Amino acid sequence: MTSRPLTLVEVEALARTAHEGQTDKAGRPYAEHLAAVAEGVRLRGGSPEQQAAAWLHDAIEDEALSLTWLDSAALPQHVKDMVLAVTKRPGEPVEQYTARILATPGALLVKEADLAHNADPVRLSVLDDPTRERLSAKYAYVRSLLGLTAP
Repeated sequence: MTSRPLTLVEVEALARTAHEGQTDKAGRPYAEHLAAVAEGVRLRGGSPEQQAAAWLHDAIEDEALSLTWLDSAALPQHVKDMVLAVTKRPGEPVEQYTARILATPGALLVKEADLAHNADPVRLSVLDDPTRERLSAKYAYVRSLLGLTAP
């Protein structure tokens, strides 16, 4: 028996539950970041599948959900592919990571929205100077590897 794919509303609820109790570097509830990335994808013309990937983009990396869960989830394969593409592996060179994103249809838009929210000056302003400078340089380098213009 094949189950129907999860709806975007179901994916959002699942992601919010999976990341419950987690906070970002600024101490904000992590779901705020997920919502901003999903909205960034939508505003950039992204499909519902890309929006679903945006809700799940950090779930594996942050261990909110497992690879086993993703593998068996009632999601289209291309959604799973996008989630896996934007999931940074431990010790992985950033060049390899960005090449995988570029090679996976739909993943670049998800990462672009993620980087845009991560590099938001308001979001960065609450961090200490060394952290803000380190992250800003990191995000700029990733953007350059992905061929993205300024946020």
